[in-house]
Amino acid sequence: MSQNERSRLLDELSAVSRRYAAAYAPSHRAPADRLGLHPTDLRCLNLPALEREPVTPGRVAELTGLTTGSATRLVDRLEKAGHVVRERDAADRRRVLVATVPERTAEFGRMWERLGGDWTPLFDDLEDTELAVIVRRTVESGAEQAVRLREGRG
Repeated sequence: MSQNERSRLLDELSAVSRRYAAAYAPSHRAPADRLGLHPTDLRCLNLPALEREPVTPGRVAELTGLTTGSATRLVDRLEKAGHVVRERDAADRRRVLVATVPERTAEFGRMWERLGGDWTPLFDDLEDTELAVIVRRTVESGAEQAVRLREGRG
């Protein structure tokens, strides 16, 4: 592949990524409405749901990029809507943990499956190692971008 072709493809990837990000936010309105949530709350609900264990409200703030006060209000709204519960940490009763409600998480997952369908065929022609590189770089890039923006370097 020539340098010009590679440069053109990278420019196209940048444009596609920006279009995806722009389309991503509005695409959350209907599912959020269906679940009785604000679209931002719906996006934030994904993060604690992906953690293996219940998390502290402080960890919710870290995951979402919100201040601790905003994260607390987010947890309040998600709790009121029945998607999370607060529980005391068995090891340290002073500590509060936020746990997702399994039935609501399952409902959330089923809804995403119905909306998105099976998109895994998009990657059928990739080797497992290629797919692993995409996953790793996507996660790393997103995390790096968030840090850069928070630190005012973006």
